[in-house]
Amino acid sequence: MGFMSVLSFAHKLAAERLESVSGASAIDATAGTGADTLMLARAAGPKGHIYSFDIQQAALDHTMERLSRHGDESLATVTPVLASHDRMKEHIPTKLHGQLQAIMFNLGYLPTGDHSIITTPHSTLPALDIALELLSPRGILTIVLYPGHPGGAEEAELVQQWAAALPVWQAQCIIYRQLQRADAPYLIAIERKKGQISAQT
Repeated sequence: MGFMSVLSFAHKLAAERLESVSGASAIDATAGTGADTLMLARAAGPKGHIYSFDIQQAALDHTMERLSRHGDESLATVTPVLASHDRMKEHIPTKLHGQLQAIMFNLGYLPTGDHSIITTPHSTLPALDIALELLSPRGILTIVLYPGHPGGAEEAELVQQWAAALPVWQAQCIIYRQLQRADAPYLIAIERKKGQISAQT
């Protein structure tokens, strides 16, 4: 059996955190076609709540349609939010700040949409600061990066620099990637440690 794909590994890490907490809450920061939202909703179960963000209505429509095809399963409540991921804090109830078990970012563009609309460091880096603030201690943040498309390599490098600069008392960071292909998608996963974290916005 080969290695897990980047997306499968991100799903595994997030699901493990959600399944260990009854009534878990999580964020899909980039809804896309809804694959991450569906996985989070399955892992959190009927007592959980997932917030699914995207700047494109088409992405949220894809996501909710995907969820509707699995209506016979025990899924968490999913709230779609038409907003950029750097506005997450405004849309998440205050009582959940610092209490989320998982936040997932799948950067790049909507595969079924306009490929010129891409995530950029301008919003992604502030969103990552906010994500750390929203996570609970031992909460997991996953970031799937795509250096192979125009603009993707720059964003990936800046996100990696951001993660590497996090103090060890705040978070533990790992990278999961294929070394032989510089343009292959890869994963940065971050576990928040105990202690106060303030978003730098």
